[in-house]
Amino acid sequence: MRKAIAHLTAADPVLGAHIARIGQIKRTPPEFTEPYPALLSAVAHQQLHARAAAAILGRLKALSDGALPSPAAMLALPEEALRGCGFSASKMAALRDIAAKAAGGTIPSRARALRLTDSELIERLTAIRGVGQWTVEMLLIFTLRRPDVLPVDDFGVREGFRRLHGLAAQPKPKELARLGEVWAPYRSTAALYLWRAADLPK
Repeated sequence: MRKAIAHLTAADPVLGAHIARIGQIKRTPPEFTEPYPALLSAVAHQQLHARAAAAILGRLKALSDGALPSPAAMLALPEEALRGCGFSASKMAALRDIAAKAAGGTIPSRARALRLTDSELIERLTAIRGVGQWTVEMLLIFTLRRPDVLPVDDFGVREGFRRLHGLAAQPKPKELARLGEVWAPYRSTAALYLWRAADLPK
């Protein structure tokens, strides 16, 4: 983190001043270290408040001895059981596809994922139903702790940039990708601070 902060401060004085105000962000260990359960959790959280998603995941865990079900166990769960947890039809289909892709090897283990590039993982995982590029980018940043990921489609990242630079409108994703090139190879850390900027009082 210290190397990242030093680089970002030198590369972008505006972001650097924000980092100096915030201080070093303390990152907690991820809840899931393996891609498969992390993707299950990500789908559960889509378009839901964090507490509601946690409750749904809790009911899913209760069906599998307190842990998220393995791919085989997920595929064996009847639709009624998943519906009883609170999953919509579209999310049930996504969860089953995640399980099938994990069983088939499309979703790698953490050890295998570490040998794949960011772009390779994005290409593999976005082929899964219900998993888009943003979801994979969150996996890269928070589960695999990849250092150089900038989720330019994320509202909070773009809003943080807008607020730091006093812009009337958020930059478009392509524009932010270009502007963010100066933050490489620590764009994940830049994203963390942009999210913080978006959350600051107006």
